[in-house]
Amino acid sequence: MALKIQFSTFNLECGTDEAGRGCLAGPVTAAAVILPLSYKNKLLNDSKQLSKKNRILLKPMIEDLSISYGVQHIFESEIDTINILNASIKAMHGAISQLKTIPEYIIVDGNRFKPFEDIPHSTIVKGDSKFMSIAAASVLAKTYRDNYMEKIHEEFPMYNWKQNKGYPTKEHRAAIKKYGITKYHRKSFRLLPEQYKLDI
Repeated sequence: MALKIQFSTFNLECGTDEAGRGCLAGPVTAAAVILPLSYKNKLLNDSKQLSKKNRILLKPMIEDLSISYGVQHIFESEIDTINILNASIKAMHGAISQLKTIPEYIIVDGNRFKPFEDIPHSTIVKGDSKFMSIAAASVLAKTYRDNYMEKIHEEFPMYNWKQNKGYPTKEHRAAIKKYGITKYHRKSFRLLPEQYKLDI
């Protein structure tokens, strides 16, 4: 199904999405994008459906042709303090606040959001596979976060963040078990399955 350009009747509609919500390490990263109504891009889709090569290809296309875009990381210590849902919403708010053009309407991937200033919004489940601006935001959030994870991989290569990007893979959990945790790990997350077992 082709992605739609518009949800609302407003010309300046911004799509927002985040990446890294389910990760054990690294930030949660959100992007916000306003696309022109004439925007066309056959390659664009939900970032989870795209290859890494195509996401990298799309990033400059989105940045060059969007009316405006913003990207915001919220880091581990803040995630641990305010919880991942609030951190995800804060990241989206941060990305929207960076837009050089104020949006008239905001569409959000998922089902949870807090109003941003007095701009009307709608939450759309699987919005990143329905609307171009959310798909574009998902691509930017994912590529910016992946770049960050590849950088911190150099500091702690044993966790292989270059590959797993901080997600809870078997390999990542095995490395946590062997080496312990780093300053980039989210302390409030269940980092190992056995954290659930109580010694009774």
